[in-house]
Amino acid sequence: MLSATAAATGSAFQIRGTNNYYANRSFQAVGVMSSSTGTASVVIEVSNDGTNYITLGTITLALTTSPSSDAFYAQTVYEFYRARTTQVTSNGTVTVYMKA
Repeated sequence: MLSATAAATGSAFQIRGTNNYYANRSFQAVGVMSSSTGTASVVIEVSNDGTNYITLGTITLALTTSPSSDAFYAQTVYEFYRARTTQVTSNGTVTVYMKA
């Protein structure tokens, strides 16, 4: 969904459902520092029109030189999904993944 070293918004992914049932979606953020320690915050946003987004969930990571990770899943039927980093400490990198 996104790989970032600073505040950034990833591209939206459109997922069309084939029925009216809720579908499981999992979101995982992995972060690492090139040196020292830091933090990162990732917001997962959803929309039905691709323009007006709301927050589905937030992942906050404590970053070190070893990769750290956190995740959550949601049963949703939104059509558009995107990741947005609101903060990444200098020398840090965060990658966000989604499984639909």
